[in-house]
Amino acid sequence: MLDLLEIKGCIVTIDAMGCQTDIAEKIINKSADYVLAVKDNQPQLHEAIIDYFDVAIKSNDFELAKIQFEEIVDAGHGRIEVRRHYLSTCLATLPKSMRWKGIKSIGMVESEQTLNGKTSIARRHYINSITDVKVFGHAVRSHWGVENSLHWVLDVIFREDDSRIRMGYGAESFNVIRQISLNLLKKEVSKLSIKRKRFMAGLDDLFREKVLFSL
Repeated sequence: MLDLLEIKGCIVTIDAMGCQTDIAEKIINKSADYVLAVKDNQPQLHEAIIDYFDVAIKSNDFELAKIQFEEIVDAGHGRIEVRRHYLSTCLATLPKSMRWKGIKSIGMVESEQTLNGKTSIARRHYINSITDVKVFGHAVRSHWGVENSLHWVLDVIFREDDSRIRMGYGAESFNVIRQISLNLLKKEVSKLSIKRKRFMAGLDDLFREKVLFSL
């Protein structure tokens, strides 16, 4: 998929399933940057990043640990969310960091949410080819904004979560088809909802004219 995209000068953000050395290499070869989520599909790398930030934050010596820090507070509708972005350019503790082309930093996002008096904390970890914590924070926030809105529409309108397609590359292929379909529906200029546009697209021309006339 990356081979078909023009991404020069962009920052590519990908979930943990895309945290692969060949993907990082393709992004760098296309003169782009990456922010790749790291989870247990890369267990040694994930553990090393977790350990690094645990020790570095407890030491409270961000200069020694080469850590940049940014905190953002959002409040509304009875909810308070504090997002803490950490970025370190120290790669000394990473296992075989040279395998990741263009890697320049590791990052962590700590999200603390308080709702109805209850507080929860979640942490996410990343490898990056960028070195500025504000750029890192913006990339992560933008990724989840797109991710949440896109997945919500695909689930509600296309019922993607109910799909039973499992064989081979079927799930990935149909996900691409749904996203292409969604983009085409959004480009259609009428003021109908996405759900109604999809319904109209499935009608034959004669019946479509009758439906439109009745609206």
